[in-house]
Amino acid sequence: MSENSGLSGDDSSGDDSSRHGSDPDNESDESDADRERAGSDEVDGSASHQGFVSTAGHLLVSVPGMLDDNFDRTVVFMVEHDTNGALGLVLNRPSTMTVAENLPVVIQEVVTPQVFFVGGPVAVGGLLVLGRRSLDAEMEHATPLSGPIAVVDPEALINNRVRGVEALRVFTGYSGWGPGQLDGEIEMGAWYVCESMVDDVLCVDPDRLWRSVMKRQGGKLAGQSFFPENLNVN
Repeated sequence: MSENSGLSGDDSSGDDSSRHGSDPDNESDESDADRERAGSDEVDGSASHQGFVSTAGHLLVSVPGMLDDNFDRTVVFMVEHDTNGALGLVLNRPSTMTVAENLPVVIQEVVTPQVFFVGGPVAVGGLLVLGRRSLDAEMEHATPLSGPIAVVDPEALINNRVRGVEALRVFTGYSGWGPGQLDGEIEMGAWYVCESMVDDVLCVDPDRLWRSVMKRQGGKLAGQSFFPENLNVN
């Protein structure tokens, strides 16, 4: 897995030509075996290319023993995924940098832990913000994603122009894949694709998120949640 730049996590456009990933493979088999490997048989997606299935709005959960340190035992919320590539945010890599010290103007709406989360190895230093939509409130400067989750315009947030969104999480950096790269990684078994929940995206205990998501899948994935962090340890 490489560490490539190229796509913004907010409403701004970016260069889609280089994102995180490995060799492309856009073909998706609908067999029961592949559904088990993906971790979910209900991944919705567009079919602009035959066999393409989008993971947008879902979680990518790394398999135990992933050799890429950037993604070992990570849970990634997929913001975008189409035939041009994919963008996601790692949900369980909190930094030691507090929001209060760096962006005090937004701290009131930031959920615990109130630190910046490292969303991935690309464009670290840039800001991306996810939040929960407020009930019966019209959103401004935010774009709905999966369920009640929305992506927020960071500049508008800093200038107090965002409306209709609460319970924020602030990320620096993102995870990106080029055309077909994520599809190839899933096909090779590097990721499980699972349904997302609001409590995953805005989790209060990120250190336990990987095990928690794996356990609730049941079956083989629940068993793998008990694997030691170092698989060389007996």
